[in-house]
Amino acid sequence: MANAGEMVNVLLICGSGASSGFMAANIRKAAKKRNLNMDIKARGEAEIENYIHDIDALLVGPHLAYIMDDINELTKDTDVKVLLMKPSYYSTLDGEAALDDLLSELNS
Repeated sequence: MANAGEMVNVLLICGSGASSGFMAANIRKAAKKRNLNMDIKARGEAEIENYIHDIDALLVGPHLAYIMDDINELTKDTDVKVLLMKPSYYSTLDGEAALDDLLSELNS
């Protein structure tokens, strides 16, 4: 993962960007509580290519599992960690659980 103090740029995508906006806000709150330096943006999946070279991690809404092959193709030549979020925390917009999942992915 990024060194302490280094900014970690995360893009969170869902179909329209509506629920992901709430999820991103909750992850931001969780990261701030833990003093983690993270920038978390929420966008619709059509915008991935605009951000792919500026992010460290890509969080994908569980309902977009069907486009994971396309996403993996897009990110294969990058250092971007891709994480399909779990419905268990996405459906409840649990930023703490999402952050735990993201951190374990970044540290793997």
